[in-house]
Amino acid sequence: MERTPSIPEAYARVVQRSDACEFARLLGMAVTEIEGGRVRVAMPAEGTTNVYGTTHGGAIFSLADHAFGIAANMEGIDQIAISARIRYFTVPAADTLEAVARRVSETERTSVYAVDVFSGDRLVASFEGIGFKIGTVPG
Repeated sequence: MERTPSIPEAYARVVQRSDACEFARLLGMAVTEIEGGRVRVAMPAEGTTNVYGTTHGGAIFSLADHAFGIAANMEGIDQIAISARIRYFTVPAADTLEAVARRVSETERTSVYAVDVFSGDRLVASFEGIGFKIGTVPG
C-alpha cells in the first residue's frame, strides 16, 4: 500500500523531527499524511513478529506512540507523554500497519490523543496518550 505523502508545509519541521527519530527509522515508520488535525503514520509489519508469528504488540504500541508524539507536537509546543494505554482487538493481516492520531481534548498543560491502528481496513488496536506541555519547540 503506497501512499503519496500529504504533508502541509506548516508541518514540515515536525515531520523532519519525526524522520530523525532513530527508533522510528529502525522500525521503518514514516508520516504519510497530516490533514484536518490528524496524523497518519505507516510502518511495515515485516520483521516485527512475535513467537506466534503475528505482529508483536510492542511494535503496534510503538507505532501508535510515535503517531501520538507527532500529533501532540504539531502546534509548536513540546509535549512529552505522561500516560499511555492500548487495547488490542485483533492480529494484523496486511503487510503495512497505519496509525491515525487525533487530539481529543486539551487544557493549558495537558492534552489527550486517540490513535487507531489499522491493518488494511481492519482496526487492530486503540491507543490513548496523554501529553504534558513542557515548552516551545526549538526552531
